[in-house]
Amino acid sequence: MLVIPAIDLKDGQCVRLRQGLMDDSTVFSDNPAATATRWVEEGARRLHLVDLNGAFEGEPMNAAAVEAIARAHPNLPIQIGGGIRDLPTIERYLKAGVSYVILGTKAVKEPDFVRTACQAFPGKVIVGIDAKHGMVATDGWAEVSSTAATELAKSFEQAGVSAIIYTDIARDGMMQGVNVEATLEMARASSIPVIASGGITDLDDIRALAVHAHEGIEGAITGRAIYEGTLQLAEANALIDALMSGN
Repeated sequence: MLVIPAIDLKDGQCVRLRQGLMDDSTVFSDNPAATATRWVEEGARRLHLVDLNGAFEGEPMNAAAVEAIARAHPNLPIQIGGGIRDLPTIERYLKAGVSYVILGTKAVKEPDFVRTACQAFPGKVIVGIDAKHGMVATDGWAEVSSTAATELAKSFEQAGVSAIIYTDIARDGMMQGVNVEATLEMARASSIPVIASGGITDLDDIRALAVHAHEGIEGAITGRAIYEGTLQLAEANALIDALMSGN
């Protein structure tokens, strides 16, 4: 299982939101590339980037920052989401050195596009499923649909999706602990590996997820916790390595 530092980009800066609200953000850095380097030096094995402006605008707005990070760390797996709505955008990111693209709103509104993207870029497409009370949210979490999160996951079972990032909006950025039960329900709903997101606060959350890694939980994305110091990336990696080796 991977612990994946998040870098959320808004107006070229690194920020964290509370419950996805653009007007409730904390700026942590005005140098995204330097922030990425910090996490790499602390042992990051993958990075999670989000173009927050892009998620709301429906097109990439922080691509320059994403591409700068990819150039600086060519051997590091990087996943990017936010405003990815067409194949040329996916191709641009992949050519820039990004490893995975995350489809969220597009996956809900045009599920066939996910299948098209998976065929065009095998192994490179992740679906982001954001949920509030178990129901899928879209458009930067501004809208809540009538689709159950687990049902959406099942619909992509044969599409070729490499992973699902499951975010519990109610807990995102709130430092209230990860929703292990909902994450596990998502992992059991399909054969697609799940990456947990939202609410991860400390080592206890990492441990709670890691014991279920064998059931399909592939990773955990952490943002505010590592920026505010309630979770140390190196300690989290060491804990997972110990658990995975049986020590």
